[in-house]
Amino acid sequence: MERQARGGGPIAIGAFSAKTVEDRTDDVTEQTPAPQLRRRLGRSDLRAVPEARRALRELLGQWGKRGRSDLSDVAELLTSELVTNAIVHTDHDAVLTATVGPRGLHVEVRDFVARRPRVRMPVADDGTNGRGLFLVESLADAWGVRPHGVGKAVWFELEAEAA
Repeated sequence: MERQARGGGPIAIGAFSAKTVEDRTDDVTEQTPAPQLRRRLGRSDLRAVPEARRALRELLGQWGKRGRSDLSDVAELLTSELVTNAIVHTDHDAVLTATVGPRGLHVEVRDFVARRPRVRMPVADDGTNGRGLFLVESLADAWGVRPHGVGKAVWFELEAEAA
C-alpha cells in the first residue's frame, strides 16, 4: 500500500475508504473471521480514550501471536487521536471499529457530524492541541475520511509488513 492523503489533508480514497483490510483478498477461498474490536464511545466521555487503547492492545495481542506486535504502539497512539477527536470535536456518540487482517490493521471512528476534520500544522504555542491528524498523516500507511449516513468515518491503516 502506498501512503495516502499526503499534503492535502484528509480525503476519501476510492477503494481504500470503502473496503476494510479483511475485504481485500487475493486468492483465499475460505477465511477465518478477522479479529475485530467494536466499541461505542460515549458523548464527551474522555475515559473512552484509555479504554479504547486497552481494548486495541488486547486485539493486537492476538495479532502479535502471528509475529506482528511491533505496530501496537503506533496503532494505540493513532487510535487515541481518532477517539479523542471524535469525543472532543463532536457532541455525539461515536463508534470505534478495529479489524486485523492478513495485510494489516484497519481502524476507523465513525461519528454523527458531517463536518470534516482538517490537518493543522503543529504550533509550539498550542501545547498538545492540534497534532492528532498530523500524527495520523505522518505515521499511518493510509488514512482518510469518508462520509456515511449522518456523519463521517475517519480511518487509518497500518500494513503488517511495515513492522
